[in-house]
Amino acid sequence: GPVRGEGLQALARAAGKDDSEDFRLLPHPSNLAWIHRSSHPHPDSVGSTLAGVRAAVITKEWPPSNYGGAGVHVEYLVRELRTLIDVDVHCFGEPRPDATAHEVPANLAGANAAIETLGVDLDIVAGLADVDVTHSHTWYANLAGHLGGLMQGVPHVITAHSLEPRRPWKEEQLGGGYRVSSWVERTAYEHATAIIAVSHGMRADVLDCYPGVDPAKVHVVHNGIDTAQYTPQTSTAALQRLGVPTDNPYVLFVGRITRQKGINHLLAAANDFDPGIPLVLAASSPDTPEMGREVAEAVDHLNATRGGVYWLDTQLQRSDVIELLSHALLFACPSVYEPLGIVNLEAMACETPVVASAVGGIPEVVVDGETGLLVNYDAEDAEGFEAAIAEAVNDVAADPARAELMGVAGRERAVSQFGWHAIAERTVEVYRAAGAAG
Repeated sequence: GPVRGEGLQALARAAGKDDSEDFRLLPHPSNLAWIHRSSHPHPDSVGSTLAGVRAAVITKEWPPSNYGGAGVHVEYLVRELRTLIDVDVHCFGEPRPDATAHEVPANLAGANAAIETLGVDLDIVAGLADVDVTHSHTWYANLAGHLGGLMQGVPHVITAHSLEPRRPWKEEQLGGGYRVSSWVERTAYEHATAIIAVSHGMRADVLDCYPGVDPAKVHVVHNGIDTAQYTPQTSTAALQRLGVPTDNPYVLFVGRITRQKGINHLLAAANDFDPGIPLVLAASSPDTPEMGREVAEAVDHLNATRGGVYWLDTQLQRSDVIELLSHALLFACPSVYEPLGIVNLEAMACETPVVASAVGGIPEVVVDGETGLLVNYDAEDAEGFEAAIAEAVNDVAADPARAELMGVAGRERAVSQFGWHAIAERTVEVYRAAGAAG
């Protein structure tokens, strides 16, 4: 849809365009290319411009086995892509009705997780039907997308959700497999026809980590949110079932137990939350047993010293998460690395203010002082970061009227800026720019 704002109008004027005209900012190597609507297909006609195109979307995660933001992204993106083009989904794991699933080959079961992944990727390549573009998500699927593109002579598009060089702690999880995953990712990125970054921060990271990548092929298409599904709820049935207080608004964390998500920093910060502010952790799937033990010890310590910590350590239903978000005082996102952070959009859509670290693409979602508060992260000053989180939480808690205004502004931003159908349209534009044709 139309993109407006003083800064963008200034760009239009600099390009010799009247800012009263209707322009769209489309994915482009520079992300500053103005294309007049009269000379470019209207978004409603995007599907017809690629009529007959079939895309193979390759992903580790697919419902009901989503556990992270990349899986959520793929689920909603595919739903909207299928209104525009034909889409085959290839995923990891057990059979399911709406995708072709691929399990670890029997002779590789029990090998290092990275080697198991390579086996699944090869099985996916062997099982691809004739397609016009392969589109892979995360390093787990990148090799399948790369090899599938080579085998069929079609473009390979990558969506960059995270980057291995930015996650060195994964060596704890994968051992030598981390060097394998890093090689897979580098190879796929350097040979991809096009790369979609989920934020401008992510685009900068791609070009920094992989200087051999041509900047002209890296496009920015933000993550999205289904604001019809993620909407404020009045029911407290899930809270009661889960044992979460219904009479005292809480700080909420939702995420995997991994160093990337900064849960250890949040637990340390909670020691300095004002008395009476509960903390609810919807946190599971630790990267390593050690990480799981660290969280358990920190939770035990907090409950012994201040109380009010509720740890939900199982995978929750989406409806439960929406209800938890709806009744939270605020949502805490203390990530040390976050290309965008779909979960912040989910909180905003539920009219919940966000306290988040100012890393990666988060500042492109959370507007500091308007939809929440941003906290600077310095890897060399963990204690300072944790103190700043506690201060921001206490500031929001001390002014309920301001918190409510932040929540309302957050939903307005989610609705107006991050719709999934527009994101699917932009993704198809990238397919076309990459050379996909039916």
